[in-house]
Amino acid sequence: MVMFKKIKSFEVVFNDPEKVYGSGEKVAGRVIVEVCEVTRVKAVRILACGVAKVLWMQGSQQCKQTSEYLRYEDTLLLEDQPTGENEMVIMRPGNKYEYKFGFELPQGPLGTSFKGKYGCVDYWVKAFLDRPSQPTQETKKNFEVVDLVDVNTPDLMAPVSAKKEKKVSCMFIPDGRVSVSARIDRKGFCEGDEISIHADFENTCSRIVVPKAAIVARHTYLANGQTKVLTQKLSSVRGNHIISGTCASWRGKSLRVQKIRPSILGCNILRIYVSVPGSKKVILDLPLVIGSRSGLSSRTSSMASRTSSEMSWVDLNIPDTPEAPPCYMDVIPEDHRLESPTTPLLDDMDGSQDSPIFMYAPEFKFMPPPTYTEVDPCILNNNVQ
Repeated sequence: MVMFKKIKSFEVVFNDPEKVYGSGEKVAGRVIVEVCEVTRVKAVRILACGVAKVLWMQGSQQCKQTSEYLRYEDTLLLEDQPTGENEMVIMRPGNKYEYKFGFELPQGPLGTSFKGKYGCVDYWVKAFLDRPSQPTQETKKNFEVVDLVDVNTPDLMAPVSAKKEKKVSCMFIPDGRVSVSARIDRKGFCEGDEISIHADFENTCSRIVVPKAAIVARHTYLANGQTKVLTQKLSSVRGNHIISGTCASWRGKSLRVQKIRPSILGCNILRIYVSVPGSKKVILDLPLVIGSRSGLSSRTSSMASRTSSEMSWVDLNIPDTPEAPPCYMDVIPEDHRLESPTTPLLDDMDGSQDSPIFMYAPEFKFMPPPTYTEVDPCILNNNVQ
């Protein structure tokens, strides 16, 4: 019976374990070996790979495809390793043996590390320990790669716009139409940026509709000539409902880009849609690219506006005698006054957890606000007592 010698520890350690690498950067680390008993080692080898894999079942057919971004092989040596073709390293208990390695990632586009339902993009370093009359032992360590996407290019700084219209029917009887047109100032954004949406909605059908916008990640898997697409809503914003025969507009409706990896081949979209009860949604897609380098102008302007809003109170001149506040009816526009209670009419049709749409109940007047006075009622009551 052959007795296999156990290895105490055998691992790959990167010099910067938390680093996320980009194309052309150097990946460096060590392979650490510790033994429980005297062990003869022929060689320590590494294999670095970056691979994209796609796999799913379509009926009885297996759709599978693999693409390689990186492949690097090397045989490592100790600093004081004996030289010679048949020279072996004698490892002894209590010592730690470190084999250093380093390699550069290829220049040009690399697939960003990704893990999805039907595929993944993985980068890893695998080490092999070769010993005479013993099975080869191996260990593996993954590392992260991000394909840097610069959003400062002219194509990604250009505005994007689109328009769509849908005819609505009820029991095959025409029931008007719903139209939407939208525009965003640029195509490329980074994590934390605000997307300013300008949109116009028109509802001439007999139903209440609700405008919404959402950032949707679209994952497209390709294998054996087949395609599978999955979408995932990342963040969304909702506007007020639009009753029959009216229009609505968004002027700078804000939608923040949440934490998300840079786009792989620009697979993110800004989806603006209108929910029509009893009918399909009116969907308008605007392409987005989530980058890793934010536009200087957008970040500078957003930081400047945030600073000015935080520091503007320093320059306020507060008068000695406060002025009377304006009349309630003068400040609140007529279309924003709440003159009747609201009761639920129907639930949102897209399955999200948004609040329901409302209808107006019979008119009910609320009490007006109290009359303004500069006399403190508490002081007045104390004087009377």
